[in-house]
Amino acid sequence: GRPSSPKRRVMIRRSRSESFSRAAERLRLTQPAVTHHIQYLEEHYGCRLFSYKGKTLSLTAEGHKLLGLARSLAYNSQRAEELMQEPKAPSLRVGATKTIGEFVIAPRVKRLIREQPELSFSLIVDNTRYLLKALDSFQLDLALIEGYFDRERYELLSSRREDFFGVCAAGHPFGGKKVTVEQLLEQRIIIREPGSGTRDIFQQMLRRRGYGLDSFPRQMTVSDFSVIKTLVTDSLGVSFLYAPVVEKELEQGRLDRFELEGESMSGAFSLVCLKGNMFAGEWADWLMPERRGERGEKD
Repeated sequence: GRPSSPKRRVMIRRSRSESFSRAAERLRLTQPAVTHHIQYLEEHYGCRLFSYKGKTLSLTAEGHKLLGLARSLAYNSQRAEELMQEPKAPSLRVGATKTIGEFVIAPRVKRLIREQPELSFSLIVDNTRYLLKALDSFQLDLALIEGYFDRERYELLSSRREDFFGVCAAGHPFGGKKVTVEQLLEQRIIIREPGSGTRDIFQQMLRRRGYGLDSFPRQMTVSDFSVIKTLVTDSLGVSFLYAPVVEKELEQGRLDRFELEGESMSGAFSLVCLKGNMFAGEWADWLMPERRGERGEKD
């Protein structure tokens, strides 16, 4: 017979690079049953979904494509069941990166709740890597992220650009200037944790110049923005942050900004969902009003 359930078919495709025996163990099936599932799917779709190298299997290009489609189908099915069970209580689960969650999204959430008072709303604030995984596991419906993401796997609903620049203590020699990467390497760099969009953009800049984080003799990893800004204000290092994060400190004269020579740095704040999400569009305008032509409207 055919595979027993849509959920199991999706789980099989999550076995990206492992043996049949490991896949069977994870699915609590026998190895012949897993082999039968895969054979059925390959016969049904008329293509190879896995390539085999010794005892290891990995997804082919067609397998990756089917994985994305299966993920979308499973999400839409789960969401439809939820809506049918509670049609009078709409719900929305949103994730936001720390930059967006702490400094951008609050006015948008307030507007959403005021105009949709019956909405059951939840917000998770974490880094980009975590939020994309939460989309994959259907823990989130939408995610507002910064930095880079796989366009083949996630759908971009809207985006806007934000300035990204260096920050230093007031009175620091870098203040208001353009500096070279070589000058920057002499400073202690304070960066966000792995998986954050802020860190990714900074690392991309370094790679374009032929450097990496290991080029800095002195560096510090801090996940909290308030701690980063305190350390920079106290002249214990420099950092690179988005404009909304340091807007108040720049106005108060506690921090100063600097640029890198030859770089005009900015990053995208993107609203994304799983490919094929049938329910995302109705909420996208609330979270990214730029979609409604409100770029000049102040939240």
